[in-house]
Amino acid sequence: MIPVMIFAGREIAVVGLGLSGLATARALQSGGAHVVVWDDKAAARDEAKAAGLTVDDLNSADFMSFAALVLAPGIPLTHREPHWSVRKARAAGIEVIGDIELFFRERARADAKGKVIVITGTNGKSTTTALTAHLLSAAGKRVAFGGNIGKAVLDLEPFADNLTYVLELSSFQIDLTPTLKPDAAALLNITPDHLDRHDTLENYARIKAQVFAQLDSDATAVIGVDDAPCRAIAETLHGPCAVKRIAVGDAVQTGVWAKDAVLVETEGGQEIGRATLDGIASLRGAHNWQNAAVAYALVRSQGVDADAIQRGLKSFAGLAHCMEQVAKAGAVLFVNDSKATNADAAGKALASFDDIYWILGGKAKDGGLSGLEPFFTKIARAYLIGEAADDFAAQLGGDVDHVVCETLERAVAQAAEDASRSGTPEPVVLLSPACASYDQFANFALRGDAFRKLVMRLDGATSVGGQGRAV
Repeated sequence: MIPVMIFAGREIAVVGLGLSGLATARALQSGGAHVVVWDDKAAARDEAKAAGLTVDDLNSADFMSFAALVLAPGIPLTHREPHWSVRKARAAGIEVIGDIELFFRERARADAKGKVIVITGTNGKSTTTALTAHLLSAAGKRVAFGGNIGKAVLDLEPFADNLTYVLELSSFQIDLTPTLKPDAAALLNITPDHLDRHDTLENYARIKAQVFAQLDSDATAVIGVDDAPCRAIAETLHGPCAVKRIAVGDAVQTGVWAKDAVLVETEGGQEIGRATLDGIASLRGAHNWQNAAVAYALVRSQGVDADAIQRGLKSFAGLAHCMEQVAKAGAVLFVNDSKATNADAAGKALASFDDIYWILGGKAKDGGLSGLEPFFTKIARAYLIGEAADDFAAQLGGDVDHVVCETLERAVAQAAEDASRSGTPEPVVLLSPACASYDQFANFALRGDAFRKLVMRLDGATSVGGQGRAV
């Protein structure tokens, strides 16, 4: 735990008691603050009480007594309308911040010398965060990673001069972090997502770009330039920090570009290093070339040489639920890509395989399957689950053979049977839902776990082994 001492002796309100909210309350309490917590869900309040925290109905509280409101990132800050606690805080003139802000303020207070790397983007940020942490660790550096992946940031190890933090940040977390000031920051990509929270793509992009706003001259900005919003942001980055551009297919003057599973590092148009991803199953597909290129640039910014990065790439096991190769049954490969909660993310997986038996559906996001049409010829059959099934059936129409299965269990059984009759060298049963999970599962991880269990019950299913670290 990182004790947060900046509010010692003052009263702080914490709203939202998931993993980050509970960690925030404990860290503030450990640092000497008087913490009052609340969650709109009774079960969360009960858990907080059992943990010894002070639970009080903040609906009726005088917010003038609080020094700040610390808001869980999933609670609406602005759109479609602010949570009631945010309105009360603003009316009382107190700031609304998040746990990442507490981390950076406490780091500044302690004058901690350890490095902090932050990573964001619409897709790929979890894999990139885990890969960056792995490469640094494999090179002999002491690393703690978390934030929007794994542990809440305030549950990580306390500050130390030889400790590098690698943090995945969502747009929700960035929006609550006005003093965000890392030593290196990466933005992978921007595609429409969470527009119910941010209202427009422009707002969403503006928030993502804030990871670069306060970088010092000795810091590094790493930015993908394969999409228009990121290219526009890259054009604004002229210093004082070092700027490394990332691209797939096209060379960059300064940064890292990827083609045919090879990463090429350049400075002023000259090659200064390279690494290969060939044969690394956990980094299969062009989208993972981008993830690896970003991780390469970030790790190089911390003084690790290219040879050490190459060794680390070869030992990366990958993340659970991110194109995780679960098992084989005969020639059939089963892939768990449950973390693909939007069409763009699902497209990355579809681009990586052929002869696909695609399981998709859940709680659809704006646009549904729009943009995935170029991949339809790769799909042997689609298996539709969840509340989006009927709408997706209409979108697929006659372009893709499909069947409405409703449940994941039926979809896995039908897809496995169909794939076993394919006759191709490696038919793939792919769970890449292009949807949130909330209609049938509490989160994407539980959906992926269910897929894995169903697959392993199939006759002849053998674990691929060694793939997938828990998110």
